Amino acid sequence: MSLLNALPGAVAQGLIWGIMAIGLFITYKVLDIADLTVDGSICTGASVCAVLIVAGVNVWVAMLIAFLAGAVTGLITGIFHTFMGIPAILAGILTQLILWSVNLKILGKANVSVSARSYDVLISQLNTGMAILAVACFVAALVALLYWFFGTERGCSIRATGNNPNMSRAQGINTNLNKILGLMLSNAIVALSGALLAQYQGFADINMGRGAIVIGLAAIIIGEAVVSRISRNFAVMLVGVALGGVIYYVVYQLVIWMGIDTELLKMLSALVVAVFLAVPYWKKKYFNNIMGKKRNKGSKNQSGGASESYASVPESNGGSALTDAEKTESDGEVDGNA
Repeated sequence: MSLLNALPGAVAQGLIWGIMAIGLFITYKVLDIADLTVDGSICTGASVCAVLIVAGVNVWVAMLIAFLAGAVTGLITGIFHTFMGIPAILAGILTQLILWSVNLKILGKANVSVSARSYDVLISQLNTGMAILAVACFVAALVALLYWFFGTERGCSIRATGNNPNMSRAQGINTNLNKILGLMLSNAIVALSGALLAQYQGFADINMGRGAIVIGLAAIIIGEAVVSRISRNFAVMLVGVALGGVIYYVVYQLVIWMGIDTELLKMLSALVVAVFLAVPYWKKKYFNNIMGKKRNKGSKNQSGGASESYASVPESNGGSALTDAEKTESDGEVDGNA
């Protein structure tokens, strides 16, 4: 019964982290960049939103400013990567380190409370049903906006940059600008999820972004596994990523209910992500090779059988197999006798 009581909270948290995973999806799948900024930008969004709400700012304005703050974190990573020539993964790590100090300065201390009993927040653990409905609306609106944006000329150029940067540059596309825009959009969405998470759990903490990249990757991988056989439509994939976050947290809650040591949960999450990331490589190296050998063997057998049957056809029809030359000679003899 305790598991059933915990499921609504798991769904709410899963949807919030699903928004974070959608932001990560833009860099990881669309731009083909492994961006580690998210471990810091999610905390930035939570810190900015919490501090502004405590200061009396309207919750919607606080979330908008948190969204913009996340875009700035993506801009920093983009400048490191494009203007300074630092590899993307290292640029994300550097920005993440910078954000640790920045987030601590924003909070002023290790954590800030934004309890729903004291402040006007949008979602709260005190009402998980309303929280699920509100976050689901956020997910739907976000998927619709992203689907529209990536169908525009700018959105298509960003997708082309991630798919084939060399060809994109040859077509006159500014790939560096697209990378910066993609990183800004990604981390802005991640910061938005941080703002929602701070309101839901009632506080913003300096360590709340630790391991976010693992959760985001797990949600992306699970979501792709769920919806890839249904459709490869971009909007469907985004919805699948959000559902992946929900599935991850439901399984997470199930593991806790089973009594497994909670200190091992992050390790288990990392191992699950590692296995799922290895599956395409294993499939390409082992499964495809085995199937290719079977197909080659089958085609050889079929070609051998076909040649044998072809040779036997004249014998069955005429009782003997005559060559074209023999047929010509026999025809000549018949004409001569005539």
